[in-house]
Amino acid sequence: MRYGFWAPVFGGWLRNVEDERMQATWDYMSRLVRRSEEIGYDLTLIAELNMNDTKGRDAPALDAWSTAAALAAVTKSIELMVAVRPNFHQPALFAKQASNIDRISNGRLALNVVSSWWADEATQYGLQFDQHDDRYARTSEWLKVVEGLWSERRFSFEGQFYRTEEAINEPKPVRKPVVYAGGESEAAKAMITAQCDAYVMHGDGAEVIRGKIADMRARRDRAGKPPMTYGMAAYAIVRDSEREAEAEVARITDMKGKPPPASTISSSGCPERSSSASSRSRNIRSRTAVFALGSSVRPSRSVRRSSNMRMPALTSSCSR
Repeated sequence: MRYGFWAPVFGGWLRNVEDERMQATWDYMSRLVRRSEEIGYDLTLIAELNMNDTKGRDAPALDAWSTAAALAAVTKSIELMVAVRPNFHQPALFAKQASNIDRISNGRLALNVVSSWWADEATQYGLQFDQHDDRYARTSEWLKVVEGLWSERRFSFEGQFYRTEEAINEPKPVRKPVVYAGGESEAAKAMITAQCDAYVMHGDGAEVIRGKIADMRARRDRAGKPPMTYGMAAYAIVRDSEREAEAEVARITDMKGKPPPASTISSSGCPERSSSASSRSRNIRSRTAVFALGSSVRPSRSVRRSSNMRMPALTSSCSR
């Protein structure tokens, strides 16, 4: 099992809690990720939005890819899983950029490919926003161009959305970055089965997650593809007692008329109960289970605080 966290590029992840004691600044991000690496975290997911959908559109939001490049230079072992929206990045130029960041990190870059969902953001930045199935068609072409430039000396491509002619990308990545993606529609699952290395899911009960993994495993088998990595989003709450944990659940789920946050609260309670939930997750048999967890941890007699920084969203992963 590997553990990691969602980097707080928006200054936190709860829409209804104004101050989570996390700052959307390079100084905070650099200290947090370096400290996370020191205490054993395996990866961090760096989300990509140009506007802050968590703390308000006008609130600060760190750019994902320049942040990833900077983190690549100041870290040594943590995997940098960076979100990318194909309609925001020309694929040939992106392939070059990503190759360089992977080189800086010595092979620690991974992609979280997101077929954009926020139409208003694309409109504000003057970019094309495709309808649902067309977004996955674009993503499919985009990945073909990116991976072609990562693997071939010269790469030509002619598609509906993109075109290249004898394009060169040198140097190549240290190794092909792992490509993560998620989606529940048939178009999404077909694209992920054919072109991605890992399938990421929203948090849910073990039986639901087991069913989703079984479905994707069967799809990969039919396609003659190797086993995938699987990821699940969740939110962990750790307190000294069940009463304190339930009080924290009530606090962070009181939306006060605001839309619900994207994270799913998967378990809450004392450290023992959280550990039990993690053990149940291990019983979902798959090649690898990767968890992206939000966290609310109060330093106490049962939780040793490692620094003066509040851990935001966590990530873990376990090989089978």
